[in-house]
Amino acid sequence: HRRTLLQSAGLVAVSTLTGCGFKLRGAQTFAFKTIFVSGVEASPLLTELSRAMESGGEVKVVTDGKLLDTAQVVLEVVSDQREKSVVGVTSSGQVREFQLRLRFKFKLRSKEGKELIAETELLQQRDISFTESAALSKEAEEALLYRNMQSDIVQQIQRRLAALKTL
Repeated sequence: HRRTLLQSAGLVAVSTLTGCGFKLRGAQTFAFKTIFVSGVEASPLLTELSRAMESGGEVKVVTDGKLLDTAQVVLEVVSDQREKSVVGVTSSGQVREFQLRLRFKFKLRSKEGKELIAETELLQQRDISFTESAALSKEAEEALLYRNMQSDIVQQIQRRLAALKTL
């Protein structure tokens, strides 16, 4: 009896989620097969973006300028910045809280030069508390927050690129 009740509850949950339009995010499909990425060298964000784009097997990411002619579209990275600013201090003037920001500006054009996505800035920010006694653990937490922001921006870029229907 209990098993039947659990199965019916599961069916109700599944039918409710599918009825509201919910579906798991699948692999992105793009209107291009090759993309040239230019701009900031050795950027961890661009490395993650390249891996994510190539993981589906449909898109080849080109970074060598000699192979620019083989790419259908060009992703120009205008800037990729990590920022850290103080947003809170104690009464004695010691830092209590930081704000971390990850800013990424890019534009996309066809290899002929037609603008497909105008210059766009994506910004992620997180607040992090700080105590001098836990400086090492806060440093690790900061690195983790930057990685999370980076992954969020990579997903946003992929969604914007997948929204292109035609070149």
